[in-house]
Amino acid sequence: MEDKTVWGQFQSNFIRFVIPAGVSTAAFGLFFFLKKFGILYQWSHKVEKESKRHGGEIVANVLQAHGVKHVFTLVGGHISPILVACEKLGIRVVDTRHEVTAVFAADAVARMSGTVGVAAVTAGPGLTNTVTAVKNAQMAESPLLLMGGAAASLLKGRGALQDIDQMSLFKPLCKYCATVTKVRDIAPTLRKALQVAQSGTPGPVFVEFPIDTLYPYQMVNKEVGAKNKGKGLVQNIVNWYLQNYVNDLFAGAWEERDVTPLPAQVPTASSDQIQKSIELLSRAKKPLILLGSQSTLPPTPVDDLRTAVESMGIPCFLGGMARGLLGRHSDLQIRQKRGEALKEADVVILAGTVCDFRLGYGRVLNRRSKIIAVNRNKEQLYKNTDMFWKPTVAIQGDVGSFIVKLAQGMQGYKCDTEWLDMLRNKDIDKEKANREKCNEATDVHLNPVKVLHTAEEVMSDDTIMVADGGDFVGTAAYILRPRGPLRWLDPGAFGTLGVGGGFALGAKLCRPDSDVWIIYGDGSLGYSVAEFDTFTRHKTPVIALVGNDAGWTQISREQVPMFGSNVACQLAFTDYETVAIGYGGKGLKLDRSKDDNMKEVLEEAVKLSRNGDSVLVNALIGKTNFREGSISV
Repeated sequence: MEDKTVWGQFQSNFIRFVIPAGVSTAAFGLFFFLKKFGILYQWSHKVEKESKRHGGEIVANVLQAHGVKHVFTLVGGHISPILVACEKLGIRVVDTRHEVTAVFAADAVARMSGTVGVAAVTAGPGLTNTVTAVKNAQMAESPLLLMGGAAASLLKGRGALQDIDQMSLFKPLCKYCATVTKVRDIAPTLRKALQVAQSGTPGPVFVEFPIDTLYPYQMVNKEVGAKNKGKGLVQNIVNWYLQNYVNDLFAGAWEERDVTPLPAQVPTASSDQIQKSIELLSRAKKPLILLGSQSTLPPTPVDDLRTAVESMGIPCFLGGMARGLLGRHSDLQIRQKRGEALKEADVVILAGTVCDFRLGYGRVLNRRSKIIAVNRNKEQLYKNTDMFWKPTVAIQGDVGSFIVKLAQGMQGYKCDTEWLDMLRNKDIDKEKANREKCNEATDVHLNPVKVLHTAEEVMSDDTIMVADGGDFVGTAAYILRPRGPLRWLDPGAFGTLGVGGGFALGAKLCRPDSDVWIIYGDGSLGYSVAEFDTFTRHKTPVIALVGNDAGWTQISREQVPMFGSNVACQLAFTDYETVAIGYGGKGLKLDRSKDDNMKEVLEEAVKLSRNGDSVLVNALIGKTNFREGSISV
């Protein structure tokens, strides 16, 4: 059958007119043989067999050119060249006690710095340990580069140490996955990965490095090169194949290549979409803005976003990384009774906010309201529009730049003061009722609402808060006020427990002069309490406030009334402060005996942290009816 493809036609004509009859088949076969085994490339590019350079140096050069300041890791032989090279170039290598923490820390850096967070872990179990954190980054839309070691390409599928199909594992989780097969491909592959991580809807990317792409030529050649020379034809053929494999691996390895960043591709709203939104909003009497994490993404600086929001004077509910955008106290930020406000609003701007479980899948929206939805991710933009809500204007584009342009077009607009005053008064009433909960007696130990209100009083204006827990953190979300933009870190839509240690580590490295508080549940603490060792070794002091109620209370709240059993929900009032001390930190206990001097204990924790010690405050708490009826699904 005739090959009608372009390549087929070229091949046919090449054989017919260029190669003499009788020689064509052999010559053409030879051409593809040489190309297949990289021999043609080797003829035109030098193989520096005496060089002591290694692929890790190229990795470090690319990261440095992209402004990467930290690489988080748990060491492994597959990735040692990357770590050593990064250290040599002044990129800080921060090793953790679990690979999942390394990725959580990289996620925090990405959110707070506006750059790509970077983690490097070893092959096999090193990579499988990161899966939860990578999925969390995907759902939180954090630009993240995960670099993983792998068995040598030649040995894949042959029983090498820690050899598994890593690409199949990460393709569903990452925007981009690539395996480096030649040293010369390291720089272009990493540049592409870093570009993709930041483009469109940001997210994680994965680059796999077979071990022979990272180590020096002589070492690789010794391990996989020719053996038993002169032992027969078959052995000589094998020797030739192995030697050619190594030479092709390193051909052109050290030629100068571009390592500078490729431009990120960011979608933006059209002028027509902006104009239509201005027209809708200008007629609104009861507008609302719901700002989500996407609003804080580059390229729009958060200060510009804040100025734009304040200039419009529209009441806002803030979620995710947008929490704290308007500061600790703002007349525009509404914190309580969001559902009621949405039922009354006539125009709602979903600025990076998604109609998933957090908004009742869209059911909390008033069907008579005009909805302006903007999101970089098309799937998230239209989430549940087939069931519960419909956007009046749907914009697939960058949230921050949209809000800034919207504000520019709304100059002179004044929101109805009666609407704003009504929402603020509801806020005041609800927060007053929450404050009164501090005075309620608990069956044992301390009132958790009082503990959190006291912490709110003690925290400085420079505090960064990390949320890692269920019931205690759920209560904290109503009470603690983020102090400014990019000063609140929670897992996001995935609802992941265990982020505390990694998020706090990344936050402290980004803002070394800020106080970093982790608000832990006693259940979630177990995932990352070992990172107190990391905090101590890397001199990144943080404060952990643990709400210790001896149980998985968020689950128990629904399980006991519904099924009459507390099975698997019980823990103990463990001395977690002693665990922190064992890892090199400091530990303080808060119990009923310290009810009257609770503030002094928390102030002592701050003092210790500022003196260089990580501190765990083990706050033994009882049960209250605050958030009664909340469920975990």
